[in-house]
Amino acid sequence: MSSQTPLRLVVKVGTSTLTNASGGMDRGFLSDLTRQLAIERSRGAEVILVSSGAIRAGRDVLRRTSAPLSLPDTLPYKQAAAAIGQGQLMHAYTEAFAWRDVNCAQILLTRDDLSDRRRFLNARNTLLALLSLGVIPIINENDTVAVDEIKFGDNDNLAALVATLVSADLLLILSDVAGLYAVKPEADKPEPPLIPIVERVDAKIIALAGGAQSQSGTGGMRTKVEAARIATEAGIRTVIAPGRRENVIHEVMEGRGVGTQFLAQSSAERLPARKRWIAHGARSRGSVTVNERARLKLQSSGVSLLAVGITAVQGTFHSGDLIEIQNESGAAFGRGLANYASTEVRQVLGLHSEKFEEVLGYRGFEEIVHRDNLVIED
Repeated sequence: MSSQTPLRLVVKVGTSTLTNASGGMDRGFLSDLTRQLAIERSRGAEVILVSSGAIRAGRDVLRRTSAPLSLPDTLPYKQAAAAIGQGQLMHAYTEAFAWRDVNCAQILLTRDDLSDRRRFLNARNTLLALLSLGVIPIINENDTVAVDEIKFGDNDNLAALVATLVSADLLLILSDVAGLYAVKPEADKPEPPLIPIVERVDAKIIALAGGAQSQSGTGGMRTKVEAARIATEAGIRTVIAPGRRENVIHEVMEGRGVGTQFLAQSSAERLPARKRWIAHGARSRGSVTVNERARLKLQSSGVSLLAVGITAVQGTFHSGDLIEIQNESGAAFGRGLANYASTEVRQVLGLHSEKFEEVLGYRGFEEIVHRDNLVIED
């Protein structure tokens, strides 16, 4: 194993990469993918696979029945297709890994599993136990029960959260494109140059990623770049590479110039583990709007969020819940754990903390969100 080879690897493969020209699951590709993963495992790497494809596999099964169904593109029917397809997908992976004497395990997650700190740690312990046994966990979003407010939205985001969950060394996102291009590709023009290395995911890089989705999956290049931001902020090197390139996993593991590499942030730049969970893992239960003066102080001075700067409250949340902080235009620029419930925050809008006892009947915390429990974007 090369000195550059990571010890713990998370590989994400999307529906569009798993799909063949006729729209079905490409078993030949799946077989080669499991071959590559088994090789890296035999070389000493701990491997986790995040795989999409359950909904597509379920639709494929229904399309082959004697009375094919035309499924509406609604959440209940997508969930029904996922319920059919997830078993098909896992059977294909289990069979392919068995040929290589490798055991695999299915894990289905929703956003709530990582929003609750105890369940977050339970998921981590389960994954680490499987890796210690030499098993390859195969993770997918639990599409059969996930609804809009608890969906990860795409498996790129899920893969990044899993990588941070297990403190991976490398997140590899296998895509149907070669990587991040310097300009947006156009059908009638030559392929633009790739960006080989991204030192930091900033607004310019996000803008380059655009927002388009692929025809088969839920995520485009933007979700992949956002996943890279989550992972690199946790100190995890991330690569977006062409999934169908021959032996692509080994080439990336060896540090060769394949696709686009996103460099991990230094230890001095990284958020502590608890703040990473606040920034990316937890699900917000509501939000507050702050005035421009409060926004400037929060973004420039690292202060706590005080009631005096809050102008509005959205949603219903309790003390200890995660909330988003929005500017006057409604754009979220921070997340944190609330010291007070939404009903209480509404009563103290714009007030200094010395007025809390008079209004609420007690005086608890000085801050609505303490800076230790607050993550603010630059």
